[in-house]
Amino acid sequence: MPGEIRIDDLAAPVLSEAQRAAVEYGDSTRTELTVDAVCAAAVARTGLDDFGPADFAERLGVQLAEMDADDERSGIGRLLMFGDCTRHAANRLLIGDLLRRHPEILEIPIERPVIVVGLPRSGTTHLVNLLAADSRFRSMPLWESYEPVPHPDEPVAGGMDPRWVRCNDTWQAMQTTAPLVAAMHPMEPDHVHEEIELQQPDFSSYILEWTARAPQWRDYYLAHDQRPHYAYMKTVLQILQWYRPGERWVLKCPQHLEQLGPLLTIFADATIVVTHRDPVAVVQSTITMACYGARMGYRTTRPEWYRDYWTDRIGRLLDASLRDRHLLPPGRTLDVPFDRYMADETGILEQVYRTAGIELTDRARREIAAYQRAHPRGKEGQVVYDLRRDFATTPDEIRARFGAYVDRFDVRIEAE
Repeated sequence: MPGEIRIDDLAAPVLSEAQRAAVEYGDSTRTELTVDAVCAAAVARTGLDDFGPADFAERLGVQLAEMDADDERSGIGRLLMFGDCTRHAANRLLIGDLLRRHPEILEIPIERPVIVVGLPRSGTTHLVNLLAADSRFRSMPLWESYEPVPHPDEPVAGGMDPRWVRCNDTWQAMQTTAPLVAAMHPMEPDHVHEEIELQQPDFSSYILEWTARAPQWRDYYLAHDQRPHYAYMKTVLQILQWYRPGERWVLKCPQHLEQLGPLLTIFADATIVVTHRDPVAVVQSTITMACYGARMGYRTTRPEWYRDYWTDRIGRLLDASLRDRHLLPPGRTLDVPFDRYMADETGILEQVYRTAGIELTDRARREIAAYQRAHPRGKEGQVVYDLRRDFATTPDEIRARFGAYVDRFDVRIEAE
């Protein structure tokens, strides 16, 4: 099993041959980051041209304009942005086309989902994957989130869904060009993914902030009511339920921390599981991952930028969660400290099932245990973080931003 992973070149990356080749290819390619170019590519990909309500174009335009104006964005970064936006726009076309042909989908209930809400890097991903191992739950693998509606004219060859194949191709390429991603955040096709990916065809979520320096988009996104986009997300969940029914959905995303109002407006009968962790541990993990990813998408990595941005961004998430804490449903909310979860996964799972009113059957226990055996902690190695060396700061300096949260939930201090 891999051991410690130390990233010694965050500030001055030493690119591999594959990374240099990708950067050179991107720099040789002219990528037009405009709404018209993205929509034209989506039309060509799908053969459809009805995007539905046109308000999405403003949001897409804000995102593209910020990326286009950034001289630090590399050619491969621009190309990846265009590719992602084209996929989202194509999904929007396919979603709209399916709903026009099958309006009955909108009547499908999404009842009593279990939604894991917590800081990034606080155990949310592992917890939702453990729950999803219970075959009674309906969860969403990454490949399905990337392309929720199949192209009606695309054949399934050799029993393999072409959407899964494309997602796997992307994962294989990512492991070549960003080989430490697997150690920090698994992205293989069958890994359970965050449902806010389903907001992407409506071009409104905080996902762009994870792959780009996007403070203008952050401000735009936070200034607008997200209830319509949570409703859009639910519609796409209804589509997935129509294709592949399940008893009860299990979902998760850190974004919900600052959108508890929209979340509970759309999923009023949900059970909410809130994970808690030392924010310094969250920040150091987040900024290391983001800065590592920047070696491809940007011409310089700027570690201090990621330090300042994500210290503030995590603070905003926590401030909003404290502000809206009263909205969480009594009796259907469970707080899960990270250290307790790491020490007693089974005990925490039992509490989740009790809170959700679901029996933790012997079969479910066997399925969860099989997942645990196949996915031991540290399977891909453990990244060693160093705030002082890599980001010119200390844990105490970072933690000063989070006093109200640390006092409220008495989280165990991890980073000293």
